[in-house]
Amino acid sequence: MSAPNKSYDPVEVEALKPEEIERMRDEAFAAFAAAGDLDALAQAKTAHTGGTSPLSLANREIGALPPQAKAEAGKRVGQARGAVSKALAARQAELEAERDARVLVEEAVDVTLPYDRTPAGARHPLTTFMERVADVFVAMGYEIAEGPEVEAEWFNFDALNFVPDHPARQMQDTFFVQGTTPDGKVTEGDESGVVLRTHTSPVQARSLLERKPPVYVVCPGRVYRTDELDATHTPVFHQIELLAVDEGLTMADLKGTLDHMVQALFGPDMKTRLRPNFFPFTEPSAEMDMVCYVCRGESVGNPDRPCRTCGSEGWIELGGCGMVNPKVLTACGVDPQNVQRIRLRVRHRTDADVPPQRRRHARHGRG
Repeated sequence: MSAPNKSYDPVEVEALKPEEIERMRDEAFAAFAAAGDLDALAQAKTAHTGGTSPLSLANREIGALPPQAKAEAGKRVGQARGAVSKALAARQAELEAERDARVLVEEAVDVTLPYDRTPAGARHPLTTFMERVADVFVAMGYEIAEGPEVEAEWFNFDALNFVPDHPARQMQDTFFVQGTTPDGKVTEGDESGVVLRTHTSPVQARSLLERKPPVYVVCPGRVYRTDELDATHTPVFHQIELLAVDEGLTMADLKGTLDHMVQALFGPDMKTRLRPNFFPFTEPSAEMDMVCYVCRGESVGNPDRPCRTCGSEGWIELGGCGMVNPKVLTACGVDPQNVQRIRLRVRHRTDADVPPQRRRHARHGRG
């Protein structure tokens, strides 16, 4: 005979007693309140709402109760677990707000404070202009050629038909660099045979040695001379060299090339002129002028409209040009009887309406 079905009171289960349920709930409340940060709260959450927490274990005990007792016990445990979940959510929101407020204080940026501005560089006007000039000739089929700024005296003078006693070869006009003889002897002054190039013409000699005609090269670069620094002179300035060696070239080709360069750079109405001159590396030689790009020649004989750029002369000197001297071709291994050749050197010029040389060659940051 089976035992009688005893009425099961949930209070008889220790874990389901009302005071035990309240104790478990209050312990969870206390643990949440004691958590000082989100990491501590996460540990308290696991301890009081996880699968092995007291309330979860008590909830498992409900399954062992008879049907008539499950409802009451389930309601009691469910209310406690709901209260714990609300307390957990409230404490988490509180700690997150504290964290966000702390981050705002620690990482705050005072927009009223001055800040270190990183200067942005800009391309130097000289560099930009030299590239513009080179681009004009590249568009005509010329090739860019470059050479060393510390140059052998032979390339700088001898190959270009400078006689040994030419004034340009003196130390008062040229920077000589300390050199070394094959036996290790140190040489200085005009005995070193090494100079800071005084013009870009050595690139012309190197190009003739490296290439066979036809040769069409343009050679931009810095050059050095022992000039005193003032508003119109500097020991370091820029030149751009043009060399064309081919059959059938004449001074007319040179003049047409000059006209195209000036008009491409300064406008289609610009004019040029050639004045006879002498250079050891050209024969015949000429100085090239262009009409003043500021006054367009209107300041000549007009005292009411003086021009600082051209000095009211109406023309601006750009540089020397001419047909390459046959002696230069011979020195560089080219037969002057088989080719004709034209040459132009444009010098960097200081105008009265631009800053002095010292400032023009300095580097400036642009903010």
